[in-house]
Amino acid sequence: RGGTQLKTPRPVIVVDTREQNPFDFSRFEGWFSGVERKALKLGDYSISGLEDVCVVERKDLSDLVRSFTTERKVFVDRLRQMACWPHKLLVITAALSQIKSAYPYSAAKPNQITQSLMAVLAGLQVPFLCTETHELGEELLASYLYQVHLYQWLEANGYGSCLTDGDL
Repeated sequence: RGGTQLKTPRPVIVVDTREQNPFDFSRFEGWFSGVERKALKLGDYSISGLEDVCVVERKDLSDLVRSFTTERKVFVDRLRQMACWPHKLLVITAALSQIKSAYPYSAAKPNQITQSLMAVLAGLQVPFLCTETHELGEELLASYLYQVHLYQWLEANGYGSCLTDGDL
């Protein structure tokens, strides 16, 4: 920034203890100083020290379908809570084409699930990200969490949080 190279601290990723199939962030040790498992108030992932401003919920396809059908009320309530947080993301470890295809394990209609996602995006302004694989989900979530940490650190240390030419 402005010709000055900044040395930022590496954050710690927080993984909720209830996360059933947690991401493995060991490939990203250059970005993070560690991974901590503890119960989060909301969501599956956050950054240590930023748990009250950053929340990430992760769903695989069968969990997403179940969450929008049999567990709809609980899931929508959780999404409403997420909507109040400055940094929130729903990560789905399935391609959008899979969400739009028939589910052999459920009578749910693909359009019902897709329209629910669009309602979450438009109505609650909770963004979602579909990834084709669990590993790609790990990488994109690691990048997202690092960027949230970076911009929070820049703002807290008087550098501002706007993008500059060299940021992208």
